[in-house]
Amino acid sequence: MPRWKAAVLQHARWSSGMAQGAVLCVLTFGLVLPLCCHRCLYSYYFLRSVYLDWMSDVALQESYERGQQALRYWQNLAGAESPASPLSKSPELLVTVVTAQRTDGRDFHYLLQVMRRLDVLLRSCRDAKPCAEVLVCDVESSPSGTEDALLLEKRFRVVRRSLEEKKVSEYLNVFEKEKRDYIYCLRKGWELLNPRNVVVLEDDALPRMDFFTVIRDLLTRRFALNSLYVKLYHPERLQRYWNPEPYRILEWVGLGLVGATVLLLFSVALCGPWAPSLSPVVLLFLALYVMAVVELGGRHYLLELRRVSPQLYAVSPATECCTPAMLYPGNASARAAALLDRVKCIKGYAKDMALYQLARNTLGESAHSVEPNLITHIGAFSSVRPNPPHPKLL
Repeated sequence: MPRWKAAVLQHARWSSGMAQGAVLCVLTFGLVLPLCCHRCLYSYYFLRSVYLDWMSDVALQESYERGQQALRYWQNLAGAESPASPLSKSPELLVTVVTAQRTDGRDFHYLLQVMRRLDVLLRSCRDAKPCAEVLVCDVESSPSGTEDALLLEKRFRVVRRSLEEKKVSEYLNVFEKEKRDYIYCLRKGWELLNPRNVVVLEDDALPRMDFFTVIRDLLTRRFALNSLYVKLYHPERLQRYWNPEPYRILEWVGLGLVGATVLLLFSVALCGPWAPSLSPVVLLFLALYVMAVVELGGRHYLLELRRVSPQLYAVSPATECCTPAMLYPGNASARAAALLDRVKCIKGYAKDMALYQLARNTLGESAHSVEPNLITHIGAFSSVRPNPPHPKLL
């Protein structure tokens, strides 16, 4: 065959392949993904100006109704149940719930929502022993503590600071007070029960229905033996691949290559001789295509597929932000309290950042994070920071 004919055929193949790739990209990123993802809160295609206010109002209304139902639930139980039974010593797992009074959002009864979910999960345990012992740590500075915690005293053990300790905390900045309250709750649970493992929940961290099942599985994994803490929550808006976390970049590239291979095999099976030829250029294009799809569509929704089984929950190095739900394996809660005692928290250096840096800078300590989240963060109103008049989901 003359050289000019071969060159023309090669150019035609390249042009045809480029045209097919362009059509695929236009259809995917210009039509399919916008249609499928425009209401997905954590997708790049989310129409914020259209749906954010409405979705935020719906979430607030659902939380309010859940809070009112929890209030009625605990009011009924408070009149019917006998005082709480004593906690057993050295339980396999202790769940400590830290609570303080909020200036805003009291009608949402976050603590009662969380404790109702825990109560349901504990009652559904099929083991001879309970899934966990539960301790409510009320760090409210007023003499009587929080109103919601009073409703729980017939079902759960509630601990509070002494009046002298409360007076001292009145002169601290809000971030240092939050840290000291956290240390108090860590140590109180350890002193009272000497548990084998500890989970600390803030009062707006609503456990998911597979909460105890996944924690039991996590504690059997080797990494837990050497962890200072395991984060059970990371904000969904920060779960994207396009961030400075190196392990996510590796996961992203690996997913692209696997997805590209699957697409090639599928096209060969479906199209036969008309399928694109296997070449490094085609593989690279399809890998980038898959990477773009999962990033723009939303990594959060891909992570949700892992809920099929506790064994599929991923463990990765911890990130800085947020401590609404933390697992402290073994005696790690006591070590964490001792480390936090060394530092002072201020604005811009709250307890989450302090814990993260302490774990990184302390020889022999490590910190991990679990994905997807094991709790839903329902706290639209903060007890530490100023609250907007109309909280938004983003």
